[in-house]
Amino acid sequence: MHNKLSLLILPILFGVSLYILSVQGLGSIPGQGENTTHASQTKMKASEFPENMEWLNTGGKPVRLADLRGKMVLLDFWTYCCINCMHVIPELKKLEARYPNNLVVIGVHSAKFLNEQVTENIRQAILRYELEHPVVNDDEFRIWSAYGVHAWPTLVLVDPEGYIIAEYSGEGNYEEIDRQIEGYIKWWRQQGKKLDETPFAAVLEKLRSGSGPLSFPGKILADPDKDRLFIADSGHNRIVITRRNGQVLDIAGSGEAGAKDGTFEEASFFHPQGMALDGDVLYVADTENHLIRRLDLISRTVTTIAGTGQQTGFLSAGGLGRGAALSSPWDLALVGNNLYIAMAGTHQIWVMDLTNTLVEPYAGTRREGIRDGTLDGSDWAQPSGISSDGKKLYVADSETSSVREIDMDAKLVRTVVGRGLFIFGDSDGGSNEARLQHPLGVLYHNGLLYVADTYNHKIKIVNPVENTAKTFLGSGRPGHKDGGGGEFYEPGGLDFVDGKFYIADTNNNAVRVADTAGNVTTLEIKGLKPQL
Repeated sequence: MHNKLSLLILPILFGVSLYILSVQGLGSIPGQGENTTHASQTKMKASEFPENMEWLNTGGKPVRLADLRGKMVLLDFWTYCCINCMHVIPELKKLEARYPNNLVVIGVHSAKFLNEQVTENIRQAILRYELEHPVVNDDEFRIWSAYGVHAWPTLVLVDPEGYIIAEYSGEGNYEEIDRQIEGYIKWWRQQGKKLDETPFAAVLEKLRSGSGPLSFPGKILADPDKDRLFIADSGHNRIVITRRNGQVLDIAGSGEAGAKDGTFEEASFFHPQGMALDGDVLYVADTENHLIRRLDLISRTVTTIAGTGQQTGFLSAGGLGRGAALSSPWDLALVGNNLYIAMAGTHQIWVMDLTNTLVEPYAGTRREGIRDGTLDGSDWAQPSGISSDGKKLYVADSETSSVREIDMDAKLVRTVVGRGLFIFGDSDGGSNEARLQHPLGVLYHNGLLYVADTYNHKIKIVNPVENTAKTFLGSGRPGHKDGGGGEFYEPGGLDFVDGKFYIADTNNNAVRVADTAGNVTTLEIKGLKPQL
């Protein structure tokens, strides 16, 4: 299927960023695009879903639009790597909760990356994002093409008679979609037309998934001075603190999704990711709350130090502490009094001065791309991992499948390995040959960069001097296998201490341990009860 894709550069309007893709030769690229709504001028029948497609959250049974007459239907064209698609998910959940008897949301997953074409990988994303509506694997872009879609995310609203009402590109369209749905339901009732007000019966993937001590751990941090590991137990909305042997020492967070400060037992998080340690203070990127949290490990308290709790507008310039709106902070690196933030939602690197709480953009134009150069002239695309040697920052720039470097003295950005938004793969070699696929984590250690090459299910070693990449761990297949090289399933982050690498093996719901020779084991988490 991927051989049918052809990409060209097209100008994009300003606003919330979109990914733009062409199918069968009609091309484009991601850039910046405004949220757009296209109302249907003439009634156009919504295309029926093709047969022989793989469905999730339906018990494997296909969904037919013809069977949904009498309901509003909202098609969500998405790909699970895309931060803008992630930002739409809370809006979809609000609409589903507001119209439980009248609206059916259907996710049409049209993959950007090869790894995302696999139905089981989509199922893991459904579990990770807690989706409860039907999702179809549109791996050959058949539905995408039938609806003339050009961007991730795109939402298409269909009326109870099966006609397209409007199309929305980008995020932040909740109010307009809500207005349309409410208006159409009211009008239908006034006209005396029949509505199907029976709730759609989904068969949730989570009902056939077991529970365990960890749920989609995103990042991990090892304390070099004390026998401690910090695990972002993202799916359980908490931070788990263990010894290096896996014995649980403490847990921060009630497990409920929320943004409450207080004691470790009272506090709540929402899918936390990256962390940074300063003695007995732990900083946490509370990703889906759009917050930075401070954990006092002695008093066992959690305090919010940055973020309003609302996602920032696309052109935010930051501000002081709690007054600065953020957008999906994904990872942190502490250098002196500066806390550097991989701000995935705005495609930038931000920095927080911990002495005065000022948090502001540090590098990136907000355009999606891989342009090097000055800090304010560089382009990034969903940076998701960050590490430092004290003089330079190293960033896993996930959507360009690259590793980038920031010289903090020269204030310059350069690409170590990686080529662009739609150039990815799995190959070792120099900068011209090396290919990654949506890396989420990077670790600086002893002059080298260890990269969680997430969609290749590998850990790779990147040499920032020679601009080379080579496989260190993983076979390239998703799996859970210990021993020499091991197998992983979309690892998201890693750290190193005392001769061992600790890896957040996200889709395996596990922490893996590897020595420098590449021997892999699975860490047994002791004293942590399985969560529902």
